[in-house]
Amino acid sequence: MSSLKIICDSLSDVPQDLIDKYDIEVVPLTVILDGKEYKDGVDISKDEFYKILRESNVYPKTSQATYAQFKEVFEKYTKEGKSILYVAGSSIATGTYQSAVMAKSDIDGDIYAYDSQSFSYGIGVLVVEAAKLATEGKTVEEIIPALDKLRAQSVLIFSVDTLEFLQKGGRISSTKAAIGSILNIKPILDVRDGLVAPVCQVRGKKNVISKMIEIIKENCGEDLSNQKIYIGYSDDLKEKEKLIQVAKETFNPKDIGFFYVGTCIGSHSGPGVTGIMCFKK
Repeated sequence: MSSLKIICDSLSDVPQDLIDKYDIEVVPLTVILDGKEYKDGVDISKDEFYKILRESNVYPKTSQATYAQFKEVFEKYTKEGKSILYVAGSSIATGTYQSAVMAKSDIDGDIYAYDSQSFSYGIGVLVVEAAKLATEGKTVEEIIPALDKLRAQSVLIFSVDTLEFLQKGGRISSTKAAIGSILNIKPILDVRDGLVAPVCQVRGKKNVISKMIEIIKENCGEDLSNQKIYIGYSDDLKEKEKLIQVAKETFNPKDIGFFYVGTCIGSHSGPGVTGIMCFKK
């Protein structure tokens, strides 16, 4: 058993089998849907969440994990004599990281907070790497440089099916959203310096995958036979299958992993999110 406990928040979209395998503690953010609060991944499943978004005219909000949540979790493990490495969602985009830093400063013990500067499996891949290294007996001082390297190599691209959730969350203007919907524009976004940024846009869903593949080629090259790549999806399983097919044919990756985009990310992007994550050489 490692004496280092790996903790993350629910923005990281780490698949349940890996949470179980590495005994990772997940601190949930809160999703507010139609006036009701749900703990992300605890009180509402991803399937239920996307079904509600498709069927009802509701726009969810999220609220950060709190000081009290982190204090409770950190104290639990420091009392067991463990060191803690918390890998956080982007500190620029959410106050969750700050909640953890405040809690950590009020507790005696070895607690480290690492800013992933990312979202979804951009965080998750770092969490899993930290957990793997911890099980190998690596120390925090050895793990953090490995995370820095992986963070610098990661390229995460995703597309959203509708602009209305980005508009409701204040990410784009209502005029832009209205014009985009009329022209059937699908934005392609990436994660840069801790924020989601638009890379380009395409007309119509059928052009999304080819554009995403093109962007990955520019950033990571065409031969990815020596790496595992990751495909992200929400409730558009047809698009997921298409992306798997094209990614296999184009990049010949060593392996493909999957991540189901969770309710916190989905609150801002809406249903129909598809993503791909690869690594620069």
